[in-house]
Amino acid sequence: MPGITAIKGDIDPRWQAIIDISVYIESNPKEIWDFVVRWGQHEDENIRNAISTCLLEHLLEYHFKQIFPKVEELVRKSRLFANTFCKCWKFGQSEEPENSIKIDQLKKEFCS
Repeated sequence: MPGITAIKGDIDPRWQAIIDISVYIESNPKEIWDFVVRWGQHEDENIRNAISTCLLEHLLEYHFKQIFPKVEELVRKSRLFANTFCKCWKFGQSEEPENSIKIDQLKKEFCS
């Protein structure tokens, strides 16, 4: 994702692009997941923050059973992706007790 972090107080066009993509989370989880895999490991923490809060946590909200096993695998392989995952909050399906426990266990292992 080209560009640099916007100056504090300015709108970051990279965040805006990611927000625009988020409208497809429910209908196109595979394509959104592919995007998350690519950019959720980016060296720029600001991009990882956007991926976490605008895409990944909502993929888990709507498609937990499909996405969580992939998340878990990638968290174990990539410290940058682990950082992205660690910033996710729980919504929807992620809040269901069984799913919430899985998230908590993975966060306990990889999030400080």
